[in-house]
Amino acid sequence: SLKSYENTQNTSDTNLNKRTKSIYTPLELQFIELKKRYKDAVLCVECGYKYRFFGEDAEIAAKELNIYCHQDHNFMTASIPTHRLFVHVRRLVAKGYKVGVIKQMETAALKAAGENKSSLFSRKLTALYTKSTLIGEDILFEEIWFQILTSNDSVEVEEVTADVPDNYLLCICENGENLKGRKKGDIVIGIMAIQPTTGEVIFDSFQDCASRLELESRILRLQPVEIILPSNLSDQSERLLNSITSM
Repeated sequence: SLKSYENTQNTSDTNLNKRTKSIYTPLELQFIELKKRYKDAVLCVECGYKYRFFGEDAEIAAKELNIYCHQDHNFMTASIPTHRLFVHVRRLVAKGYKVGVIKQMETAALKAAGENKSSLFSRKLTALYTKSTLIGEDILFEEIWFQILTSNDSVEVEEVTADVPDNYLLCICENGENLKGRKKGDIVIGIMAIQPTTGEVIFDSFQDCASRLELESRILRLQPVEIILPSNLSDQSERLLNSITSM
């Protein structure tokens, strides 16, 4: 896995896995660099006509998607066909994972005609999906196309997009400074809820007491699937959020 050898690398010897004494392939080195930038995401790496998972990501994919995982050079690896990407992304996101899609920035035809035809395909992150942000033209197009291919009846775009859940992404901020007549635990809270699928935005600012009744009522009404919190969240708010999310 990435963790087991991440600490053994240095800038002067990045091609050697000191744990196994074997040489990293160019694709493996590319994945290592991408994983350093997106440590908290399960990365799907486009490789020709399939997407591959590496290291711990492959073990997660094998467990959650019920696909085969095996050792390949320095990494455990698993793969899925490109046309099934959206199915597996949705499954991983539903399990609570953040999923990054790494796509090839060059086609095989263009690369074969270019001067760097023997070099590695350039790749970069093109989408990062979570429960509240599982949107995008690529995912939507593939889902429509898949339903058309697997259905005997005609499928309209409206039929696929009609049942869109209210997956709100909620951001919370607090400010207890210069609050007139403030009692212990009182604070001013600002919230903004965004529904990325529809573009709907809800925002509010209010004064709340130590029991955080106002904050609780808004969270229960919006039912967000993700919450972004400030680094200096108050103890009262943290206890409330822990209680709500644990349910």
